[in-house]
Amino acid sequence: MTTSSTPERRGFLSRYTRTDDEMRADVLQEESSHVTGATLIRDCVAGTPSTVAGRLRSVTLRPVANAPAVEAELYDGSARMTLLFLGRRRIPGITPGRRLVVTGRPIERDGERHMVNPRYTLLPASAE
Repeated sequence: MTTSSTPERRGFLSRYTRTDDEMRADVLQEESSHVTGATLIRDCVAGTPSTVAGRLRSVTLRPVANAPAVEAELYDGSARMTLLFLGRRRIPGITPGRRLVVTGRPIERDGERHMVNPRYTLLPASAE
């Protein structure tokens, strides 16, 4: 006899009780895991060179020490990372909603993950 507490039943019901944000996060994690060599942001270790992939949530011009800098929030469904491009006022292709792969050395500042001047590759827009 199957009860409502069996793992199979919980898994079945969770598909219908998940929020839209949770489902989008699952899709982003799946997309990111298909990028060769990419690590989920939540698994990055500060100071260790990493490659991560995800979608940009926001892009802003945020001066640092009176010098121009572009700040972008990358999200891969597991966590977010702030990308900081020093000495730039804008970067063609770096726009909200754009998917990209970045490689660099993550740091942790104020409990948040950052990557300064990472190498990046723009990914083609997916059909949504």
